[in-house]
Amino acid sequence: MTPVIVRTRAELAAARTGVEGTLALVPTMGALHEGHRSLIRRAREIAGTVAVSVFVNPLQFGPNEDFDRYPRTFADDVEACAAEGVSIVFAPSVDVMYPAEPQVTLKSGPMGARVEGVTRPGHFDGMLTVVLKLLNLVRPDVAVFGEKDAQQLAMIRRMVADLNVPVEVVGAPTVREPDGLALSSRNRYLTETDRSTALALSRALRAGADAVPDGPSAVVKAARAVLDGAGPALHLDYIVLVDPATFLEVSDAHTGPAVLAVAARVGTTHLIDNTPLEFPKEH
Repeated sequence: MTPVIVRTRAELAAARTGVEGTLALVPTMGALHEGHRSLIRRAREIAGTVAVSVFVNPLQFGPNEDFDRYPRTFADDVEACAAEGVSIVFAPSVDVMYPAEPQVTLKSGPMGARVEGVTRPGHFDGMLTVVLKLLNLVRPDVAVFGEKDAQQLAMIRRMVADLNVPVEVVGAPTVREPDGLALSSRNRYLTETDRSTALALSRALRAGADAVPDGPSAVVKAARAVLDGAGPALHLDYIVLVDPATFLEVSDAHTGPAVLAVAARVGTTHLIDNTPLEFPKEH
C-alpha cells in the first residue's frame, strides 16, 4: 500500500475528508525505526485508517541541541509507512506548521519543569504546542505515542484532559534491541564504544525493578549503583522514581504504580529510558 503524501494544510484537509471510520495518528519526527513501526501496528489495531506525521519540530529543541543534525530519512520513512499499511503521511515544512512567528504557544506548567524539563528547559512547551497543532490539523479519533517517552506521554494525556481535546491517547510499549538498548532515532549517533556504555541505562532499570520488593529507596539505590559503575563516559542527568501521572518523585511509603526514569549523555548524545513499576501495599 502506497500512502498519500500530503505537505500542505489544504492537501491534508482533502485527504482527511476522504477518511471513513476511525482515524489514528502516529506523530513522529521521522527517522523511523522498529519502535515507530510498532506504534503504527498498534494504531492499525485500533483504527481503520492510519496517518503518520513526519515533522522535526524546531520549538522543542534548545539552542545547543541537535535540531540541524537530527536525522532526516524521508524516503526510508515513506517505505516503512507503506510496509505498515499507512494511508496518509503528513510531512509539512516549518513554514506550513508555523506560517508566522508563533505569538501564542502552550506552557507545560509545573509538570514541564520536572525531571526531563530540568535538563531541557522549554522542551515540553514546544512539544505540547506542536502536538496540539497536529491534533487540530489531522483531527484523529486516536493518537498513539510511545511509552519510552513516558513524561511526554503523561503530559499529552494531561493536555488532552485539561483542554478537552476530543482524541483518545494510547500508549504503546517501549521496543528494545536484544541487548536491552531502547530504540531511538538518536542511537545512530552512538559510536560502538558509546553504545556499549549506553547499555548501562537498561541495566540500571532492570536492577531497579529487581529491588521493588525492598521499596522505592532501594529501587533508586540499585539503579544508581549500576550507573555509577558505568564510568566517566556516561554523564548522568537523573535517575528518579516518579508518579506516572504527575512525574513528582514518590516517597518511600509509596504503593501502586510508578515510573523509574533515567537520562544520561553518552558522547554527544542525550538518551532517556524508563520502566513502569508496581509497588505492593506492603514492602
